[in-house]
Amino acid sequence: MILHRRSLIASSAALAFSGLARNVHAAEEETYLNEVVGYGPLKRDPNGVLDLPEGFSYRIVSQGGETMADGLLVPGQFDGMGCFALDDTRVALVRNHELKGSSASHRNWGPGGYNQERIGRLDANRAYDTYKDGRPLPGGTTTVIYDLATGRTERQHLSLAGTSTNCCGGQTPWGSWLSCEETSELPADSDVTKDHGYVFEVPARAEGLVDPIPLKAMGRFEHEAVCVDPRTGILYLTEDQGDGLFYRFLPDAPGELAKGGRLQAMVLRGHNGADTSNHKDRIWSVGDWREVEWIDMHEVESPKGDLRLRGHAEGAALVARAEGIWWGDNELYLTATSGGPIQRGQILRYVPSPEEGRPGESRRPGRVQLFVESTDLKTLNMGDNITIAPWGHLIVCEDNYSTEVKNHLKGVTPEGKLYTLGRNVFQGNSEFAGAVFAPDGRTLFVNIQYPGLTVAITGPWSSVRT
Repeated sequence: MILHRRSLIASSAALAFSGLARNVHAAEEETYLNEVVGYGPLKRDPNGVLDLPEGFSYRIVSQGGETMADGLLVPGQFDGMGCFALDDTRVALVRNHELKGSSASHRNWGPGGYNQERIGRLDANRAYDTYKDGRPLPGGTTTVIYDLATGRTERQHLSLAGTSTNCCGGQTPWGSWLSCEETSELPADSDVTKDHGYVFEVPARAEGLVDPIPLKAMGRFEHEAVCVDPRTGILYLTEDQGDGLFYRFLPDAPGELAKGGRLQAMVLRGHNGADTSNHKDRIWSVGDWREVEWIDMHEVESPKGDLRLRGHAEGAALVARAEGIWWGDNELYLTATSGGPIQRGQILRYVPSPEEGRPGESRRPGRVQLFVESTDLKTLNMGDNITIAPWGHLIVCEDNYSTEVKNHLKGVTPEGKLYTLGRNVFQGNSEFAGAVFAPDGRTLFVNIQYPGLTVAITGPWSSVRT
């Protein structure tokens, strides 16, 4: 009956309606600009969540507020995420929740529920930190067990508790997730009882809460993300500050991070204290390479929260809000979210020295390249989390903070050309985060931070046109 009525209305208003539809479609198309075809134009999602190209679809894997196997609720503020194979069809998604300890509203979005009605189910002794009233902080990680064959979420549970502002992190080759606190909260400044700003390790196969051990040798600062060179075990870390640094960690025992190591910061050789952002002075152009050196950082637990300031004073290069980082084919890529003259983002590429971390690297230094720099917010608008697709393209999550300018998923070819893979059309236009492919390369998992959605995207990945 409804369809019949629509057909009657359409006969008298077809011209006006078709004109409106064209205008709406044109307005939607104007939200992005492709440098190469990619997968073609986005198709509007009738459910108003995620626009994707023709032939692609998504399935909701997890939502904030669901009841987990441990009786707690899935926390909000989904952010960085890793994907680990458990068997032929099942994977574990270890997911961060960027809930800040000092935020009153974030406390209500934690695993205890809006009124903290379930917080008693969480043993405070298993949490890294509690408020002064004894209740655990809301940040941490959840682990989601998902079956790729059936498209079914089998289980969810809290795996790291009592941390703060767990933004991104990174996967290790030995099967764990490194969850990074993007905060430098201290007990003197807020209602927390411990220092924050550390990295924590969460084994992907853990079936409950892990011991929350801060990896203090990796520094206390506003951590964003980390990746590991599987050949050497060296870790590379980003810092989400406008005047942040780019770090590496030389472990004393590769794969055993709790045993400590040396934290260093990157210097552009011959350009002490360089600012890579091109905000004021253009020091390089897209495609340019610079040789690098690394300097040791001292007093890395930084009780004054000044690690990056001291590093820069000693010559370390500035990177404008370094966020996502991912290891590729003997090289890594990282985003500088506010880099570039229009402050809409850069992507840097780093190729380690053949002697990385050893005395011989001074003769054959590593090199860093300005790989992408946004000149138009419709092409790239504040790229944040990043991953590398099995076919070698980058997948970048936008986080532009606007309630009007849509956030997109972007693809980047090996030549540095951008195309659009998805668009957040959910109310609120939250950031994309945590993009990661399943081990078989057929499913892309990604988070929409608010209201808290993890989706699994599938489609004709091999049809990309460059």
